[in-house]
Amino acid sequence: MDAASPLALILLGQPTLRRLLRRGSFAALDQRIAVRYHLQPLTAEQTTGYLRHHLALAGRSDPLFADTAISALHHAARGLPRQIGNLALAALIAGYSRRNTIIDHDCAAAAIADHTAD
Repeated sequence: MDAASPLALILLGQPTLRRLLRRGSFAALDQRIAVRYHLQPLTAEQTTGYLRHHLALAGRSDPLFADTAISALHHAARGLPRQIGNLALAALIAGYSRRNTIIDHDCAAAAIADHTAD
């Protein structure tokens, strides 16, 4: 890990990695990190785009989630993409079980209740 070393490395991880690198045993590695970037939570508008993009990849072009459902999912997930995806999937299942054609606020609320009950 000196100046002549031809190794270049990209570290990706959860916020836990940042805390781990700051421990004394990883200080040398932490000091050698030249560029750091931390993704921020999505905004409400980005959450809408995120869900629409994933639905488009699945072949759905018309709206599937009501605006109120997206807002509830975004708020409950605190803008975190993985949590948005998990809650959206649970809302889709709730909508399917209720035979809804649109995922409404009630479906989102059921998904949120299921995920926060753990």
